[in-house]
Amino acid sequence: MHLIWTILIGFVAGLVARLIAPGREPGGFVVTTLLGVGGSLAATYLGHRLGLYQAGESAGFIGAVVGAVVLLLAYHLVTRR
Repeated sequence: MHLIWTILIGFVAGLVARLIAPGREPGGFVVTTLLGVGGSLAATYLGHRLGLYQAGESAGFIGAVVGAVVLLLAYHLVTRR
């Protein structure tokens, strides 16, 4: 159930990230979900390394959105022609 919840939160975080950092993205639904989930995982990992979260805690929605925005901007830089 935790994995389904993470994917759902990641998808919503990806949608919010696309609203914050709009741009032409050919991947659509799948890329949005992957960037959101990746942002959530990255924010959680970074938060653990910096001591912001205890073991077993996740970054939360705002951290997931920030992580997704960073990944989305990096994605745009890599895929830009």
